Amino acid sequence: MASVGERLSRARIRSFVGRDEELGRFERALAGDPRAPFAFYVCGPGGIGKSTLLRCMADRARAAGRTLVELDGRFVSRDPADFERAAGPLLDVPGTVLFVDSFEHSQWLESWLWQHFLPRAADGTLVVLGGRLTPQPQWTTDPAWAGLLHVTELQPFSEEQARSLLAAARIRPELRDRVLRFAAGNPLALSLAAAAGSAGCGSEEIWAPSADVLRTLLAGLVGDVPSAAHRRALEVAAQAHSTSEELLASVLPDEDAHLLFSWLRDLPFMESTHRGLHPHDAARETLAADLRWRAPHAFAAMRQRLAEEYLRLLREAPEERGWIVTDELFYLFREREILARVRTWSREDEVHDRPLHPDDLDTVLGMAEETEGPASAELVRYWAERQPQAFSVYRLVGTGRIVAFTTRLALPAPADPQDLATDPVVAAAWAHTEATAPVSPGEHIGISRFSVYPERYQVPSRVIDLSSSRAQAEAARARGRAYGFAVWRDAETWGERVKGTLSDTGARPRVGAHSYGLFFVDWRQLPVEAWLGRFISASEVPAPPGPSGFSRTAFDQAVREALTHWRDPAAFAACALTRTRLAADLADPVQELRDLLRRSVDDLADEPRGVRARDALTAGYFSGAPTQEAAARRLSLPYGTYRRHVRQGLDLLCEALWQQELHGPR
Repeated sequence: MASVGERLSRARIRSFVGRDEELGRFERALAGDPRAPFAFYVCGPGGIGKSTLLRCMADRARAAGRTLVELDGRFVSRDPADFERAAGPLLDVPGTVLFVDSFEHSQWLESWLWQHFLPRAADGTLVVLGGRLTPQPQWTTDPAWAGLLHVTELQPFSEEQARSLLAAARIRPELRDRVLRFAAGNPLALSLAAAAGSAGCGSEEIWAPSADVLRTLLAGLVGDVPSAAHRRALEVAAQAHSTSEELLASVLPDEDAHLLFSWLRDLPFMESTHRGLHPHDAARETLAADLRWRAPHAFAAMRQRLAEEYLRLLREAPEERGWIVTDELFYLFREREILARVRTWSREDEVHDRPLHPDDLDTVLGMAEETEGPASAELVRYWAERQPQAFSVYRLVGTGRIVAFTTRLALPAPADPQDLATDPVVAAAWAHTEATAPVSPGEHIGISRFSVYPERYQVPSRVIDLSSSRAQAEAARARGRAYGFAVWRDAETWGERVKGTLSDTGARPRVGAHSYGLFFVDWRQLPVEAWLGRFISASEVPAPPGPSGFSRTAFDQAVREALTHWRDPAAFAACALTRTRLAADLADPVQELRDLLRRSVDDLADEPRGVRARDALTAGYFSGAPTQEAAARRLSLPYGTYRRHVRQGLDLLCEALWQQELHGPR
C-alpha cells in the first residue's frame, strides 16, 4: 500500500498544470545531462506558483531516488554555519538535491552561497532556489556561472493552462469565465477560486485579484467554520508568524489542538514548514484584516494571548533561541508606530551576530574610537576584560567582515567601586537607582552599554533589531533584574523613539568629547508582563480617523496600493484611494488621482531630502520597470540603497497626501 507521502505526491502530479519548460530542464538535470544547469533559481511575485513548482520538482527528485534537503528561507538562521549544517548533505552526499523556498527571506546569504558554499557541492548534486527577488546581477553575468545557473522568472498562466487547472478542479463550466476574468492567470488566485468554487465567485466583472476579492475568496474557502474553536484557531494562524500544534494547545488549552491543527493544515492557503503552519503572505494579510474588521475584540484578545504565550516561552526557551521568540513576539505588533520608531524589520543588513572572540578585540576597539573617541574605546577594553560574554559582534554574511558590536552588561548589587570610578555612564545608572529605588543585594541591573555600527551609527538598523531582541529576551528570562538601562548619544531623538517604553533618567554623563542619554525601566515596579501589557495597550490606541473614515495606517496602505497600480487605470479604479476625501468631487477620480500622485512625487524634489526619493519612486512606479530590482539598475544604485530611498519617498509622499486628506488641497 502506498504511503501518505506517496499519495500526496501522486495527487500533486495529477493536479499540476503548466511549467513544462521548467520541469523539462530540471528532468534533464536529474538524468545527468552534462549540458543541464547545476543551480535553478525560480523567481516571481507572491502567488505566481514558485512553491508549487518547487514541490513538483521535489516530488520528481524523490521519485528519481535522490536525497533531498528542503529548507524554508523564512526560518533560515542568519549564521552561515547553521545553514551549512542544515544543508550538509549537499557537500557530502553525491546526487543530493537542495531546495530553498522563500529565498527572499534569507537573501543576505546569497553572496556567501555563490562564493563559498555551492562551489564545494558533491558530485551530481543540484540546487533549486525559489524567491520573489531576482538573483544579484553579478552572478547572472558571471561567465563562470553562465552554464551552471539557470534563472526562471515565472509568468502568469496562459488562458489554456488556467482552463486546464479549473477543469482539473472540477469547476462548473458556467463559472470558469468569471474565475478567469478574476484571476488573470495568477496561479494563487486560480487555486483559491478553484478551491472555493461558486462561493468564491461574485457577480462583478472582476479582471484581477484585489484585496476585497481575496477577502471574499478566503471567506468562501473557509466557509461555515465548524465551531467557535475553529474560528479561534484561525485567529491564531492569522497572527502568529508560524503556528504549531503545541502553540495551539498552549493558546487554546480547552480545545482539541490536534483536530484544529489538522483542519488548519487542510486549508488551501496554508503552507507547512518545519516550525508549523504559515499562511501564504497574501492570504494572511487579507485573513487578518477580515478577522480584525469582523471581530476586533476577539482579534485583540487573541493577540494578547499569543503575546503571553511568547513571554512564557522567553522564560523557558534555551538561551540561544530566546531572541527568536522575541522576534516572533514583535512580529505580532510589526505594524505599530511604537515599534516602527525603533525597529527596521530590514533584511538589507546582511549580518549575523556571534560572541566576542579575543581576535576581534582590536577591530572592536577601532570601531569604538572611530565613532565615540579614545575615552570610549578604553571603556570598551575595560568591559571586554570584565564581561566578555556581554559583547555581540556582527559580521557581514558574505565576507565575514566585522561591521558592528553591542554590549549588554549585567551588574550585581552592590555596585563595584572600580566600575563606578571607571565608567561615568555606569556610575550615572547606579546613581539613578540610589536616588529613586536602591537595588538590593541579590538583585542586579542590566544596561545596553554600547551600540556601535560605524556605517549606521545609532540609527535604526538590523544590528539594533537583533541586539534589542536579545536584550528583551534577557530581561524576560532574568531573575533578580531590578532595572534595565539603554544608552544613546542622541538623547533627544532616542527619547522620542522610546517614548512609552523607557523613561529618561535626565542624566547626561560625559565620556570624552560626548555626552550620552540614559533611559530606564524599573522591572520591580513594572514587571515584564505589565510592561508588555502597557506597551501593547499604548500601541493599540488608533489614531483619529481622517474625514473619510480612513485611519492614517489605512490611508498609507491605500497610497502604496495606488502607486503599485498607477500604470493600469482599470486596476487603479479599484484602489482604496478612490474612496478617500482626496477623490471627493473629482470629475474623473481615476485620472485626476493618478495626476495628483505624479505631481506629488515630483514635488518631493522641493524637500532637502527629496530629490533621491523622487527619483526612486519615479523609477519604481512610473517608468515601466518590470521589477524593483530593474528600477534600481536604471538608477545605477545598489538595491539596498534604492530601497532606502523608496522608503523615505513613501514616508514623505504619504505625509504630504495625508495633510491634503485632512485639510484639503494646498
